[in-house]
Amino acid sequence: MIEQKPLRGIRVLDLSRVLAGPFCAMNLADLGAEVIKVELPGRGDDARGFAPRIPNSSDSGYYYSVNRGKRGVTIDLRQAAGADLLLELVGHSDVVVENFSPGTMERFNLGYDRLAAANPRIILCSISGFGQSGPMAAAPAYDIVAQALGGTMSITGQPDGEPTRCGVSVGDLAAALYGVIAILAALRERDLSGAGRHLDIAMLDCQVAWLEDALARFSATGAVPKPIGSRHPSITPFQQFKAADGYFVAGCGNEAIWRRFCDAIGLPELKDDARFGTNAERTANHAALELLLQRHFGERSRAHWLAPLQAANVPAAPIATVDEVARNPQLRDRQMILRAEHPDFADLIVPGSPLKTAGVASAPVTRSPALGENTEAVLAELLGYDAERIARLRGDGVI
Repeated sequence: MIEQKPLRGIRVLDLSRVLAGPFCAMNLADLGAEVIKVELPGRGDDARGFAPRIPNSSDSGYYYSVNRGKRGVTIDLRQAAGADLLLELVGHSDVVVENFSPGTMERFNLGYDRLAAANPRIILCSISGFGQSGPMAAAPAYDIVAQALGGTMSITGQPDGEPTRCGVSVGDLAAALYGVIAILAALRERDLSGAGRHLDIAMLDCQVAWLEDALARFSATGAVPKPIGSRHPSITPFQQFKAADGYFVAGCGNEAIWRRFCDAIGLPELKDDARFGTNAERTANHAALELLLQRHFGERSRAHWLAPLQAANVPAAPIATVDEVARNPQLRDRQMILRAEHPDFADLIVPGSPLKTAGVASAPVTRSPALGENTEAVLAELLGYDAERIARLRGDGVI
């Protein structure tokens, strides 16, 4: 079966850089959109300079991992001629993604009103630290700032330990994915109204949206949630354990699983222990149960425990390192571990796309554009520019 991707025919101008905006636009590309990444001539996205460097190449692995599947053009938006050129491209596009500081697009004379004048159907998705409004709108922000101010770091880490940043950039990635959701909704609304929208996505807002039940626990109990390690605050057991040779996780989300868990690990007597009879009782007595289980699991290898747990249909898994993730046969079968189409390094691994259609085997484009690689082609195809006009723009430093 040939997959007909849902965003085929949609064109996206990606003005963004580093992570939140590029990851948003890359997911749109995975869904079939034509994404044109617009970068500053001679410099490009700041992420092009980030480690790690790809062997035998000047390319950045960081950049490559979040810009695959895009075309690349260079336009100096700081010049009036560059802004005018972008507006011409806007007239042939459906979506613009940007993650400049609020007010920057207006300084480029590319605010939403001017974009909409060029194309009333255009959807502008602005991703920023704190949004386009409010007293903090102009404040600088990085992922760690969003994680800190949004409460994520305060509930991450070991009990009585220091606040801990999540190991992946959830501040950026949450905003990116909410950006995708907002764009998809705006495209649907445009089908009905014919008009575009200016979407305002704030990293801080998205972190608060991802607090799960922390706000509910605080408001219901008055207790401020604290870091509790890998343990779940209201399901027990549901955490990491240390075996004799490494760590694994297991979770018991209901009483049937708890009973299978006890039998599988050779401690059937725990089912009749009054302290652990229900999930509420196990959670109230989590310290005693955790101590008992950690002593028990420390006597044998990780494989020794995982085999009976998995055979008993208890959710359990080893804590995989990144190299183990790269070798995981389930992920390879699902085309989530891909060799990138890099011209100089055949062993570069990039994640696939989790956006799949049941019964259809498909993999996303894994190549990322060189700086300005498609500038001439895009200007010729979309705007009808001839070689002389393109050369003049290049000579003026506009592209």
